[in-house]
Amino acid sequence: MNLPATPTADDTQALMAALRAILAPVARLAVARGLPYAALEEVLKQAVVAAAGAAHPDIAAHRSVSRIATATGINRREVGRVLDSVREGEHRPARSPAAEVYTHWRGDARYCSADGTPHVLPRLGPEPSFETLAQAVTRDVHPRSLLDELLRLQLATLDEANDTVHIADAGFVPRGDQIRMLGFLADNAGDHLRAGVDNVLGDGRRHFEQALYADGLTAPSMQAVKALIGPQWQALMQALVPPLERLVEADEHSAPAEQRRVRIGLYAYDEPTAQAQAAQATEAPAGPRAPRRRPRKT
Repeated sequence: MNLPATPTADDTQALMAALRAILAPVARLAVARGLPYAALEEVLKQAVVAAAGAAHPDIAAHRSVSRIATATGINRREVGRVLDSVREGEHRPARSPAAEVYTHWRGDARYCSADGTPHVLPRLGPEPSFETLAQAVTRDVHPRSLLDELLRLQLATLDEANDTVHIADAGFVPRGDQIRMLGFLADNAGDHLRAGVDNVLGDGRRHFEQALYADGLTAPSMQAVKALIGPQWQALMQALVPPLERLVEADEHSAPAEQRRVRIGLYAYDEPTAQAQAAQATEAPAGPRAPRRRPRKT
């Protein structure tokens, strides 16, 4: 049995720095939404207890509390309380059929022009129509209900005079719907972090995770960068959605134990550089310019 190497002081310092970077936006969200620290601490405690339990899946139930307590430093009574609270009531919100319709609309060649622009669709009628689009995704929800949901989220508009439906935005970000926005945050950022953690832990299930980084850009240059991102995402969707749908259909009758899920994303984030933030804070002229970094993979 190969025991893990004892972490050095440098390892621990690097781990703490990584955790601070990860937790900073979590703390910002909690403070912005008025979540008290005690509630955030409870969520972290639940996550730590769950992770410790998952690390020892073969331990008998009557010994799991002691093993989790030993692994986490949380006392046995508190571990038992946390396990009971999790068993009593957590569930994930159901995936939105409207999100699936929207993705299908942007990625299926039958509903897009050659350059990837989604078609304006007649609300009813033979393919391609919004009715056939909705039915291709699910027959459990009426097409009109799905349309009403897209209209509510401001992701589609209905031309009542011509009875046609127009797609309204370049990305599924459900404005004005905090529950669904937080659901997207949990799904997208959560899977991104899981991929990165799997890669760091080196457990043999490595995931694709790459990024480009550049600094020293001005605000007009950032606008130019943003104008490049949308078409790249559209091209990615056009390339991946049809074969993914074919694979899902081909695997429809596979055994549940053999089924896996995948999430493929593209993200961008920008903010002032540390030098710019310091200059803004002091309202002083910027000092010598730091060397600009050419785009590089991270």
